[in-house]
Amino acid sequence: MASNPIQVLSKYNAEFGDTFRFYLGGIKEAIVTIDPAVIQHVLKTNAENYEKSEIQVKRMGHFLGKGLLTTHGEAWKTQRRLIQKGFDRRLLDSLSTIMQDSLSESMRKFEREIEAGPVDVYPQMMNMTFAMVARSLFGAKLKDEDIDAVSHTICTVQEFIVRQTIQPYLNPWFEVSGELRKHEEMRAKADAILMAYIKRRRTQEPSQDLLQTLMDARYTDGEGMSDELVLSESMQLLVAGHETSSNSLSWLLYLMSTRPEILARVRQEFADVLGDGPLNHADLPRLEYTTQVIHEGLRLYPPFWMIDREAVADDRVGDLEIPKGSTVIVYVYGAHHTVKSWESPESFDEGRFVKGSDKLRTPFTFVPFGGGPRVCIGNHYAVLQILMILSAVLRKYDFEVVPGQEIEPRAMVILRPKNGIQMKFTPAKSVARCPFDHKAATASGTAVCPHIAEAPEPQAVCPVER
Repeated sequence: MASNPIQVLSKYNAEFGDTFRFYLGGIKEAIVTIDPAVIQHVLKTNAENYEKSEIQVKRMGHFLGKGLLTTHGEAWKTQRRLIQKGFDRRLLDSLSTIMQDSLSESMRKFEREIEAGPVDVYPQMMNMTFAMVARSLFGAKLKDEDIDAVSHTICTVQEFIVRQTIQPYLNPWFEVSGELRKHEEMRAKADAILMAYIKRRRTQEPSQDLLQTLMDARYTDGEGMSDELVLSESMQLLVAGHETSSNSLSWLLYLMSTRPEILARVRQEFADVLGDGPLNHADLPRLEYTTQVIHEGLRLYPPFWMIDREAVADDRVGDLEIPKGSTVIVYVYGAHHTVKSWESPESFDEGRFVKGSDKLRTPFTFVPFGGGPRVCIGNHYAVLQILMILSAVLRKYDFEVVPGQEIEPRAMVILRPKNGIQMKFTPAKSVARCPFDHKAATASGTAVCPHIAEAPEPQAVCPVER
């Protein structure tokens, strides 16, 4: 189970149905489900009866403090209302400039890396997304060396938390051997770096970033967050804000590297919408096809492959009884790969997510960011980040997977590439563009592209831009 949980849970789904019971470690009862009705009940309809599990509250809370990821009840609701303001359309518009500046710097570093030969795209995307989230939080003045130090600490501590969880029998040894203390000291050094920025910001002019949103937030009594709470929320946003995007980008590059027709259409859409300019939040509604491709990538390789909750009280969904204290595992990967919800679920088909398709789809069959009141607070930021990085990489480089690799997912906290994904990048050939304004002509119905008009046979699409 620990070595390949996806293989085991998918096998049990095939044998025992959409929902089944088993005992974690042979001791604690768990209910695993891919049933959208059960998922909706647990995550939305009766969400107040289900709390986050011990790994998120106790293990992660020990290292990350109390924040959105590690609290329940009224404390969580209060923090959610305050922090949600940091992800509204107005702030995302203003964050676009900070994000693009960070991306420009990351692309220069990326160019130096790929000049030396093939690279593993997973750590490369991690570096890009972490730097972007860090600067979205703390502004452009955040030093590169501080970004690297905090990033290293977060990755190392997360790996340790996973070890604590899947090998709980080693926890006493972690304490007596000094392993726990070593990771606590690493966290303390990262905390000190970020706390210095927080305290310094208190004395400076306001900025347009997420840290300012956290510092400006006010409770009903007029009081703001303490520096310690701002630190906890900042650290948790750093953790959650980069891993989703970096994993999604790694899988998307892998998927598109073997689907040239999809890659060509994505590039063409970037050319049509952006020209040679940078991507901003206001461009998102016009990038319909690329968004379809992203959603299909998130379906095939959902970053959060499972979501676990614990029942506060006895509950019932249809014929399913859920005793108090039971762990309910929303098996996201399984829900995204079942033939009951998706035709040919193992195939890549971006057409599943054509505009308006969500209204035809059964609710809670597609949950890459969770659902209900605890849906990922930064899901719109994540999509913006993915689109920005794709627009930069795809317009500048051609890429291919280095042959001879065994590429498969590894289900840790996040569904990451088990052995990485080695890829070769070379300068991209320019995207062919027709100077005729096809969209305006289609809307007015008055003009025809000369390439279509002069074609020897009837054409539905401009042959230059096909």
